[in-house]
Amino acid sequence: MNILFLSCLKATELIEKKLYFKLSVKEKMQLKMHKMMCDACTNYEKQSMLMDHALLKIEKPEKISLDLSTFKKNIQKKMEGSK
Repeated sequence: MNILFLSCLKATELIEKKLYFKLSVKEKMQLKMHKMMCDACTNYEKQSMLMDHALLKIEKPEKISLDLSTFKKNIQKKMEGSK
């Protein structure tokens, strides 16, 4: 795929990553370009942020001590489980 264009799978990974980690300039640009063309991922991001804020109000999470590779593996497991 072109360097500026992401698949929806990669875009959702970046959306979730953005909640806990800072995205690189390249990742920010790729995600922005993708969301300009993809309403589904734009809606996914809004829903993801809404759920994250709601969960933070319900329960104060302990300090997140995940490294990036563990975080990616957890997201992939959750996505595979929802298929």
